[in-house]
Amino acid sequence: MGAHPGGRSRGGAVLVAALTVDSIGNGLFLPLSLVYFLRLTDVPLALLGVLLSAATVLTLPVPLWAGSLADRVGALPVVVASQLLQAAGYLAYAWVRGPVGVFVAAALVAVGVRFFWSTVFTAVADHADGSPGGWTRDTWYAISNGARTAGLAVGGLTTGVVVADGRAATYRAVAYAAAACFALAAVLIAACVRIPPPAGGPAGSGRGGYATLVRDRPFLALIGLNTVFALSSMMLGLALPTVMLTDLRGPAWLTSAVLAGNAFLIALLSAPVGTRLPRHRRTRALALAAALWTVWGVAMATLGPGRLGVVAALLVAATLLFTVAEVVHAPASAALAAAAAPVAARGRYLAAFQYSFALASMVAPAFFGTLYEVGTAAPWLTLALLNALGVVGVLLLERRLPPAALRDPPRAAGERPRADVTATTE
Repeated sequence: MGAHPGGRSRGGAVLVAALTVDSIGNGLFLPLSLVYFLRLTDVPLALLGVLLSAATVLTLPVPLWAGSLADRVGALPVVVASQLLQAAGYLAYAWVRGPVGVFVAAALVAVGVRFFWSTVFTAVADHADGSPGGWTRDTWYAISNGARTAGLAVGGLTTGVVVADGRAATYRAVAYAAAACFALAAVLIAACVRIPPPAGGPAGSGRGGYATLVRDRPFLALIGLNTVFALSSMMLGLALPTVMLTDLRGPAWLTSAVLAGNAFLIALLSAPVGTRLPRHRRTRALALAAALWTVWGVAMATLGPGRLGVVAALLVAATLLFTVAEVVHAPASAALAAAAAPVAARGRYLAAFQYSFALASMVAPAFFGTLYEVGTAAPWLTLALLNALGVVGVLLLERRLPPAALRDPPRAAGERPRADVTATTE
């Protein structure tokens, strides 16, 4: 999976298709989670929760290792290996019976997932740098985000339909289908996608690595700010079912419709938004996303029970703000992190950047649950305040980041971008 003779990236369409197939595999299990093991094993719910949490905690050191591997051997082989790990994990899902099997299968999947997210953004950035087309990293990230979202939606809807009969054989069939998706994605990438070495030099040639990153205060600040934005991006799916049931007192189908509409719009808007984002500074795009999440938080705080038509209209309007923020944030944040990283240490920098999402996923349930007990508006107003501070933080950080990281210069078709400048360190 190294550079091909022409020194250009190859297989961009296959890469996007493989990421879509990968996400279908993830989406197939999205509606199941604990339910799968409750249905097919005799392990108690409390123990299941402990086992799955322990499997997730086990993955916390993975990004550090994954980033070093990506810089040493290239990100693409690590992505392929991560997909094969997930395929093996889901195959094991179909055969588990007791606590040990549940933990081993869940750990295989969790480790594979963490390796995937720790390296896929580096792989996309490397591919974009060697792409013969005129697309920037922002556009590649946007299209990849739309493809992944579409895959998640397709997988989730498929599972929602096929497991309605509740038969154990159907649940196992979903596990086999998920394993097949990850295996197919790995084969497609390994066989058809080629990425040349980074423009700044061979992988792993940079000095310092994580020691340099720890001294890179602007990049650490970017990780901190993105933790707030990642928390915001998770809150709709996490909180809406509870809010609908206990506060808005609306029908369950409205939650499903809003979440499905959000996924559909992200898939639909990612490409057109991604082609326009490169005209603007990435920091300004992040500030816009944070401003939209601020207004969204205030809007969610004002929602309450009422006539179904009015509640639905207000909720849809608020969700549109969230959706636009998500469509803007996903490619801009990834592209900014990739551009602010030294080329030879990009794998390590982007792996560390994923800790913002890992931390947000750990904090999100407690953040929402604790504040929701204080008052139904409390989590939304707190989130709005954090994002308002995030707007200020991003604009201040803009002055500290390398100028070349803020926006890629336009390039003609066939022209490879110049090597990124080394991230500012202090």
